[in-house]
Amino acid sequence: MRSRFAAFALGLEDYLRHSWHPDSRPAQLGGDDDTRWKRLEILDSGETGDQGWVQFRATFAEGPPGRQRWGVLEERSRFVRHQGRWVYLDGEARVSRLKPGRNDPCPCGSARKFKQCCA
Repeated sequence: MRSRFAAFALGLEDYLRHSWHPDSRPAQLGGDDDTRWKRLEILDSGETGDQGWVQFRATFAEGPPGRQRWGVLEERSRFVRHQGRWVYLDGEARVSRLKPGRNDPCPCGSARKFKQCCA
């Protein structure tokens, strides 16, 4: 899961397509150049045989710096072993908005105040 998050953050479409199960892979990924992925938290994971799952929370910002909007994607992703390697099958996703205050901890996870970090 961490490698897929890094691929989304870096815009590595070839890697994302390669790590997606062929039966559920979209024809086009349609990445948003305006979205900047900031933080990944793995909440839970497990596997049984050739099936596994990862529950995670990914924090992102979108829009121009200084006027960006923050959000959180929470998903329970399913993975399967395909041709000897783990690939993403599908997931149940939920997106919610964040409204950090100037003195709140920064959503990027730096442990600094928002106004001194990403604001």
